[in-house]
Amino acid sequence: MGKTTGFLEFERKDEAYAPVKERIKNYKEFTKPLKDKELKNQGARCMDCGIPFCHSGCPLGNLIPDFNDAVYQGKWEKAAKILHATNNFPEFTGRLCPAPCEEACVLGINEDPVSIENIEKNIVETAFKNGWIQPTPPLKRTNNNVAVIGSGPAGLAAAQQLNRAGHHVVVFERDEKVGGLLRFGIPDFKMEKNIIDRRLSILEEEGIVFKTGIHVGIDILADDLKNDFDAVVLCGGATVRRKLPIPGSDLKGVVQAMDFLPQNNRRVDGVKELGEEILATDKDVIVIGGGDTGSDCIGTSIRHGATSVTNFEIMPMATENRPSHQPWPFWPMRLRTSSSHKEGANRYFSISTKEFIGDDNGNLKGLVTTEVEWQTTSGQRPTLKEIPGTEKEWKCELALLALGFTGSETTLAEQFGLKMDERTNIKASSNNYKTDVPGIFVAGDQRRGQSLIVWAISEGRQAAHHVDAFLMGNSNLPLKGEGDLPRA
Repeated sequence: MGKTTGFLEFERKDEAYAPVKERIKNYKEFTKPLKDKELKNQGARCMDCGIPFCHSGCPLGNLIPDFNDAVYQGKWEKAAKILHATNNFPEFTGRLCPAPCEEACVLGINEDPVSIENIEKNIVETAFKNGWIQPTPPLKRTNNNVAVIGSGPAGLAAAQQLNRAGHHVVVFERDEKVGGLLRFGIPDFKMEKNIIDRRLSILEEEGIVFKTGIHVGIDILADDLKNDFDAVVLCGGATVRRKLPIPGSDLKGVVQAMDFLPQNNRRVDGVKELGEEILATDKDVIVIGGGDTGSDCIGTSIRHGATSVTNFEIMPMATENRPSHQPWPFWPMRLRTSSSHKEGANRYFSISTKEFIGDDNGNLKGLVTTEVEWQTTSGQRPTLKEIPGTEKEWKCELALLALGFTGSETTLAEQFGLKMDERTNIKASSNNYKTDVPGIFVAGDQRRGQSLIVWAISEGRQAAHHVDAFLMGNSNLPLKGEGDLPRA
């Protein structure tokens, strides 16, 4: 695939970023695209490796060598068709995916891997620019009505696939706009929301109905859905936030990341009524949690004009290179430095927060930490140990808790009579996404727990295949790695 000697001739080249001082003045995306010739060279780096392990690294089974080769040959429309055959929303994954495909790239064994994610993004943007992405409603309709609960990437993928099969699909979303965490959670500087709206227009023209501002389980009950629809697909998120149960956690200024970030999305969108505003302006901010959500809090706080931004991670600092116990092609837990980290955050590892300190009015003014180490014993889980004499007090007026999620809310499961696991995820087999209640399916974070956007899209697609088979007896909708074959 690509140019036979391309990986020997061309080095990996990524998109450049706008300068920090320029980009933190607003919430616009700040990457600078490569030129067509440069992208062609990046596609040329894809090796004729025999067994493309990038396929196994990608939860969608994207046909990566095929679209890389098409880009190398300058056949962008062909590349777009190949990409969309397995991925409904490459404009999302091309911006937000951590690219497990690149970690599995054969070239990545001893060189920089092919820049798959950036090629993917440029393919879909070229396709939109040239008008190649058009609504494709089904040629005929079935008599089946399907409800999809949740309009994040899993719900949108399931809805589009089921609509392609000819079913009448209604998507219910409790927020005021469609998109789930893509809309209310991912900062605009990582993905501007017109990117969602552009795709949403396509989905609506294809015949999908979206009903926003409806909290299923409260505004509409499970029994109503079972009566009105032939199948229901639960695609909500893992929205139960992990808490930090230490003294002072109820102080004003100790804030969950998923209160802080969605409010800022709405602020950028021009919403005036935000309730009690959460702003980092002129504050010493500490973000507790070293993952993507923590990084998003950092970039947002810097754009607010925080006095300082500090990031705590309880885990040890990872190595920049692949750890020996996580060999290729597996996903490695290596040190990852985001664009937000580079904008001015101070990062500390192996540190645990012990107590929040408040003033006389109940406002956060500081916190206390201790350094920790992880002790390992063969055959046992690692245990956390505090290091004596390392306690330290930090000035802090805003602490953002980016500690992940512990599972899903229980309302829907209780109303539908569904079983949940110990992590409060709804139980459903990954073989067919069926719950133990006939006609009720579940996909995405509500089934597997907090995960990646690419996994959500994959699960939405797979669930749609099994819903279609449940309704029709069989399905032409694709499974992982197969091209789309909508029912005529």
